[in-house]
Amino acid sequence: MDEVYKHQMSMKPAVLLPHVNSNLNSMECKFHPMIDETIPFRNFTNLEAKKKSIRQLIRKLDVSNNLRYQRTPEDTYCNVYSFDYCYFTRVYLPTVWWTDESIAKLKVGEDVVAVFNETAMPIYSNAIHDWFLKWGAEFGWKQMHNFTEIQEKVNSEGGVGIICAKRKTLGLSGHIVPIVPETEKRKAYRENNEVIYPLQSQAGKLNYNYFAKKRRDWWNHERYTSFVLFYHE
Repeated sequence: MDEVYKHQMSMKPAVLLPHVNSNLNSMECKFHPMIDETIPFRNFTNLEAKKKSIRQLIRKLDVSNNLRYQRTPEDTYCNVYSFDYCYFTRVYLPTVWWTDESIAKLKVGEDVVAVFNETAMPIYSNAIHDWFLKWGAEFGWKQMHNFTEIQEKVNSEGGVGIICAKRKTLGLSGHIVPIVPETEKRKAYRENNEVIYPLQSQAGKLNYNYFAKKRRDWWNHERYTSFVLFYHE
């Protein structure tokens, strides 16, 4: 699976094999990459090709309507959508992550295969928040601290932005959302030329292919203890 990703990584990414039951019309096998040749990968030919392919990807994933991302009484799927978005833009974001034992083996040069609930365990948004801070740089992620800067990077380079917020009550869900390139019709919300709410795409209690002002500064809600911004070319 390493060939999916453009960045050269020093740590092996934990990625399960694609599964035939993992698809946009199924609620099954969400931790596995999808097998679907109609889903476009990000095109790296030039800036316009990158942004066009990202728009096509958002349209195809259609988080607002496809069954894979719809909430259930028990769960929402912000992490699944964010994983899919990153997978098809060819940057690594974990949906499972190595156990401590697997990491120890990898560090001494042993090869480890990602096996669900054995060598690799599911990782959710609270833990992804901490993963970014500990492991993000290993996989090409750069921490940002300014919404204007990250939105402009996403726009001007056709890259991938992420907001990830950690819940105060760790047994409850945090949230993770891609920041996406602006289009002619869909824009971030600005005041005095500063981005207040970036252009985002999310699964959650409510699913949006695109939004900016609609959920305002959700990352500052009292339910969250902190949030991080990360960018990948």
